Amino acid sequence: MRRVFLGLFAMGSLISLTAMGSPATAQTAPNQAKQKEYRIERSIPKEGIACIECHKKESSAIFVDWAHSRHASANITCIDCHKAEEFDPDVSKEHYKQYERSDQLFGRKEFKVPVTAVVTPKDCSRCHPDEAKQYSRSKHANTLEIIWKIDPWLNKGMNSDFERVSGCFHCHGTIVKTKDGKLPPDVWPNVGVGRINPDGSRGSCTSCHTRHRFSVMEARKPEACGQCHLGPDHPQIEIYMESKHGDIYTAHGDEYNWNASPGTWTPGVDYRGPTCASCHMSGAGSVLTSHDVTERLSWEIQAPLTVRPENFKPFPAKTNWKVERDKMKAVCMQCHGKLWVDDHYAKLDRVVKEYNEVYFKPAKAKLDELYAKGLLDKRKFFDEKVEVEYYELWHHEGRRARMGAAMMAPDYAWWHGFYECKKRFVSFMEEANGLIKHNRKAYRALDFPNATGNTTKPPEVLPKGK
Repeated sequence: MRRVFLGLFAMGSLISLTAMGSPATAQTAPNQAKQKEYRIERSIPKEGIACIECHKKESSAIFVDWAHSRHASANITCIDCHKAEEFDPDVSKEHYKQYERSDQLFGRKEFKVPVTAVVTPKDCSRCHPDEAKQYSRSKHANTLEIIWKIDPWLNKGMNSDFERVSGCFHCHGTIVKTKDGKLPPDVWPNVGVGRINPDGSRGSCTSCHTRHRFSVMEARKPEACGQCHLGPDHPQIEIYMESKHGDIYTAHGDEYNWNASPGTWTPGVDYRGPTCASCHMSGAGSVLTSHDVTERLSWEIQAPLTVRPENFKPFPAKTNWKVERDKMKAVCMQCHGKLWVDDHYAKLDRVVKEYNEVYFKPAKAKLDELYAKGLLDKRKFFDEKVEVEYYELWHHEGRRARMGAAMMAPDYAWWHGFYECKKRFVSFMEEANGLIKHNRKAYRALDFPNATGNTTKPPEVLPKGK
């Protein structure tokens, strides 16, 4: 287990690190640039000073980013997060060479310390235990497990391993392992929310709190979520920007108090219209802040069949949907009246019911019939047109209809949602009924490209018994 010594000694001397600008003098005019300094006054060991001095020269942008962070204000330095045990598998052997440099004052063995590039939620938990615990039980931290349980692209090997690395795993996370003492490019760099780390923890805090400033402001803005939540299958950022909430953010976002301390960010005081974080994570009224984005959900609207979160078989939430709905309503009612909020949820429930009963269940029953009659080949997925039509009905249009309704974006609920559902449903049924009527097997694409992905479920993601 990685351990970082936090019993740091007090320093008797004062070291001044110039981040930018030229030296200021007594004669400097008021409108001229002043010297900006990061001052090390206490509680930083010599190894930490070596990190700072070296990175200040070798990677100045990292130094400046860190120097502007709350970590720097609290004298939390590189080694507090990156220091490892010598026996840890992800220790950087290359970094040891930095302590053999004659051209660098701090490039001497006396400053040598094992470090790793992989900073994990377990590392962050030393100072942020509640946040790490909440995050660990969320769908974010466990999303790699979820997709390995349900995703046909992985389970049927319908994309290549490299397509997964450059696409799917960029957001969902890789399984970080070393090869010949190094982190290979098929697992690193990666800040996926469900990344499996060498210490057994899941996720990456820097998915939202980007290195090395770890800004609360950045994580509160919708663009942080929009890195992954976009596109045809889960366009939350587009949906949000279409909604009235997004419109208010666009108009007044530059007036929000983004830097309010955690737990104090207050609707109506610090911001006028909510962001993704406001509704799903931040505290409001009697609702406490949480890093578990699975909380406050009363429907699993990304699933093929909409179910309650605790009934989502790949990853059942350890929550009660009624309790969580009341939490979200309490957040909504910081800005809206009770009738407004109740009626919104009544509409969402009706959308869920119509999607489930009118579109998904009949399509799923028809797909099962085709398989039962031997008219579709079960060995692969996506290599027959009707399979693609079924998949996109729920994974694209069906999600957009439900998510558009949940987040009050009518264009996505209708034109990008149910309107497209109708077209897809008709096309699917026409193809399926034609196959059944003529007892004809579906055309299977023998030249389906790059269906070479490994289909073995990784034990790190799916431990025995799961």
